[in-house]
Amino acid sequence: MSSSLSIGVVVIGRNEGDRLKQCLLSLLPQTSQIVYVDSGSTDGSVELAQSLNVEVVALDMSIPFTAARARNTGVERLISLNAEIQYVQFVDGDCEVLPHWLEQARKTLDENPKVVAVSGRLTERFPQKTLYNYLVNMEWQAPFGEVLSCGGLSMMRIEALQAVGGFNASLIAGEEPELCIRLREKGGKILRIDADMALHDADMTQFSQWWKRNVRGGHSFAQVISVHSQTPKLYQHKERRSIWLWAFTVPLLALGLSWFTHGWSLLLFSGYGVLIWRIYRYQRSQSFTHKDALIYAIFCLLGRFPQLQGQLIFYRNAWLGKRATLIEYKGPNITPIPKNN
Repeated sequence: MSSSLSIGVVVIGRNEGDRLKQCLLSLLPQTSQIVYVDSGSTDGSVELAQSLNVEVVALDMSIPFTAARARNTGVERLISLNAEIQYVQFVDGDCEVLPHWLEQARKTLDENPKVVAVSGRLTERFPQKTLYNYLVNMEWQAPFGEVLSCGGLSMMRIEALQAVGGFNASLIAGEEPELCIRLREKGGKILRIDADMALHDADMTQFSQWWKRNVRGGHSFAQVISVHSQTPKLYQHKERRSIWLWAFTVPLLALGLSWFTHGWSLLLFSGYGVLIWRIYRYQRSQSFTHKDALIYAIFCLLGRFPQLQGQLIFYRNAWLGKRATLIEYKGPNITPIPKNN
């Protein structure tokens, strides 16, 4: 099979507008095997994809939507169109895949049989537009090499994906690290290579969006741990403990004991400075500038509080037996796509 025919792409989205157009146009020169899975868009996204001769699957929205369900549906359609596809590239509709990425990822998987998923360098399209975009751009600057998990943009071996049953469609967030846990348990390796992969458009302009994004992150830690409660070495365990320590235990003890200790317990808040210093030193070791490392460290601490909220939402829903609903930080983008574009 030719290299181009061995790769399929699954794009998922809802009301991404022109971002979806950029996404699809970036992929078409690299492969014709693209499936776009739409989740109830009202901005003409389906018609846009069809006008570009992209295969479209419109999800039945009477069934609870998750990104995991959309990706699984896309893979099923890809295989129905070409059962010989070996690799699938997952893409979110707000991303532009850079030239030659699909070939670089395919080559990496071809040359490394034990690698089951590969990702590369992800960059924000407008990092200077807002502080929150800037923070997300710093978040993408992760080390290269073998990693524990990949994000929503990655190329995977379909055989390995099928062997573990695909994404867990019940998860409202954190479906990628949860899948990677199962892939690694089967002996697979996850790789992040030093290659430009895509441009992402976070489009975060408000503090409330940043807060919701962190609420979703905290929820995902709790939900992934609940699914893999018998797996002791999850990094999510460490993250969950850190969230509860800094966002709950320290404030509770510092304020709750202040009367009895004549205010001495308030010194516990100095631990926040220690945490910021530790994160700052680590980020400096990863070649962050002084300014970037400090901003990143401060917001890592602040993020513990919405992350705690996300965990509390998960545990409340689990206790009440309620199904979790999506936590979305992006506002709706429902400006119709011009017909002549």
